[in-house]
Amino acid sequence: MTLLFRVVLLFLIISPFAISAQEKYTLSGVISDENSNETLIGVNILFPEQQTGTITNEYGFYSITLPEGTYKLVISYLGFQNIVETVELTSDQIKKISLIEATETLDEVIITEDVEKLNIRKPQMSVNALSANTIKQIPVVLGEVDVIKAITLLPGVTTAGEGASGFNVRGGSADQNLILLDEAIIYNSSHLFGFFSVFNPDAIKDLRLYKGGIPARYGGRVSSVLDIYQKEGNSNEFHANGGIGAVSSRLLVEGPIKKEKGSFLLGGRASYAHLFLPLFDIDNIAYFYDLNTKLSYKLNQNNSIYLSGYFGRDVFSLSDSFENTYGNSVFNFRWNHLFSDKLFSNLSLIYSDYYYGLNLEFVEFNWNSGIRNFNLKYDFKHYLTDKVKLQYGLNGIYHKFNPGEIEPSTSTSGINPQKLIDKYALENALYFDVEHQLNDKLTASYGLRYSNFLRLGQDELNRYENDQAVIFNE
Repeated sequence: MTLLFRVVLLFLIISPFAISAQEKYTLSGVISDENSNETLIGVNILFPEQQTGTITNEYGFYSITLPEGTYKLVISYLGFQNIVETVELTSDQIKKISLIEATETLDEVIITEDVEKLNIRKPQMSVNALSANTIKQIPVVLGEVDVIKAITLLPGVTTAGEGASGFNVRGGSADQNLILLDEAIIYNSSHLFGFFSVFNPDAIKDLRLYKGGIPARYGGRVSSVLDIYQKEGNSNEFHANGGIGAVSSRLLVEGPIKKEKGSFLLGGRASYAHLFLPLFDIDNIAYFYDLNTKLSYKLNQNNSIYLSGYFGRDVFSLSDSFENTYGNSVFNFRWNHLFSDKLFSNLSLIYSDYYYGLNLEFVEFNWNSGIRNFNLKYDFKHYLTDKVKLQYGLNGIYHKFNPGEIEPSTSTSGINPQKLIDKYALENALYFDVEHQLNDKLTASYGLRYSNFLRLGQDELNRYENDQAVIFNE
């Protein structure tokens, strides 16, 4: 940690961001959907004559610093109408922008490149971003919209197996992918043993898949990161939508808590194919259900809070003699704070749980296991100058592992209760990311991450009798 601090300090001392003789001002704010008032991720903010620009972050916030003057500003985002206007920068400005969804049908056009490319995207390799609308346009198995199936169509991504919901990235195994839902870890992303994913497409706002050049703020996995954010809910008006499929149905309701200040979202899915199995004399049962929730409230211009959650379960049984239950539960409290027009922070308190259980009636016992996490994250994004952007923060995760326990299911069972010792651990991390525009054609992105893993609590030690090893000869 001392080495990391010295590197950061050295960078701040030697970075070439000397103050220009010409006065500079900052244009910042939040960009949202005019209909729902939801913030938009990845909106392009472009000053074409200066060949510079930026994009909104994960929370819809943007900040850009320019010399004093009058500029042509272009705001563009896929699926929304462009905004072109003139901005006069004579002081720091906070500008909230609302985009109108584009519904008109366009005639066929031919696009040619006749000007120099204006690269306003982040200098990141192997990053794919998909919106909810894009995902819904991709057909999948049994006609059901599926997030995981959609990303398996991307380059470098393959399915874990036919009809399975897991995925492999560039040769890595499925358990080497870090899957996040509103910053909470999802340990099992599948329903019905892989035919569907746990993500309700109606509740998804945006997803990003990092296949390489993963930012330093992520850690714990080596193959890829799938970062998914839920919608915040419509803060202008009540809205409901749903669908009936061949295997499952879904319903989502959203609306304002206080108009233009707070909103709620409640969505659920449930499968019902098992209800028809008795018609074919099949005693087996397989079904799933899940629930997505989110509350958001804007306290003032500089502070917003969010509460989000997910709960899902799968149940599979064979003729009342065997039952398998598993699923994820997550909860996240998030506080966004704007210290200034150049410094944005996000504090998150996260709970994540995965449960796996077996009920074996024919031998009269239950077996349970699981993983439980408590996570504290504090992230900062600092628009240091018009050429240097910093992202830094800290992260602490408390792990509790339940390797397994056996309990008798009846009073006549001959099985004695047994429990493996719970395992505890603390995982800490400190990271520092830099996006540095060296000149008009070259931008560097680099970072450092320090992390450690501490095992806590009691442990079990097995020793040979009389300290003598047992040797077996064939």
